[in-house]
Amino acid sequence: MTDVLSVRGLKVAYGGIQAVKGIDLEVRAGELVTLIGANGAGKTTTLKAITGTQAWSGEIDYMGVSTRGQASFQLLTKGLAMVPEGRGVFARMTVTENLQMGAFVRNDTDGIRRDIDHMFGIFPRLKERARQLAGTLSGGEQQMLAMARSLMSQPKLLLLDEPSMGLSPIMVEKVFEVIRSVAERKVPMLLVEQNARLALEAADRAYVMESGLITLSGDAKSLLNDPKVREAYLGEAA
Repeated sequence: MTDVLSVRGLKVAYGGIQAVKGIDLEVRAGELVTLIGANGAGKTTTLKAITGTQAWSGEIDYMGVSTRGQASFQLLTKGLAMVPEGRGVFARMTVTENLQMGAFVRNDTDGIRRDIDHMFGIFPRLKERARQLAGTLSGGEQQMLAMARSLMSQPKLLLLDEPSMGLSPIMVEKVFEVIRSVAERKVPMLLVEQNARLALEAADRAYVMESGLITLSGDAKSLLNDPKVREAYLGEAA
């Protein structure tokens, strides 16, 4: 399989604090890869480095080309999209306007219109609220909108940062239903997620991050049954 994303020796420091300490990871074509770990492990920082919003050292290759020196908006035009932690919807725009903003790197008007209809098919609740300001939506609805907006860019690699955080169990299940459906379309994804069980059940491969280091990696289903993972992240006795 071809590597869509290849990270080698990635380091990120905030002042004198080394948040990421030289990690390696990759996402291959058609793969859903998850990165799990406790709060403060360095997961979000890793995503920020990959998307060009955080200074870093090491090597990051996207589609076989180094991302060094490329701004986040340049990477977006090349198909690297991210659903950030905290959703980040355009609060004073309507749901439809948010979706149109997601497609700003495209110029195929008919295709954009079709894709908005497709997003409303995936997220019927967004269709019901198409003319509503995004800032008035519930947390779960905003998460749906953030995911739909990213998909509007037709990503070649989709990064998701804690998509289930703060959501009700019903909304968490809906979010993972969408993640699984995107995975079935073979859109490569890198998922950072606190809900380790759901993440490992959905993913092909997984990495476990602790204190800025990758401590375990491998087939997601195997890690789901790993005694250390079960004890540390699934709340089960080893």
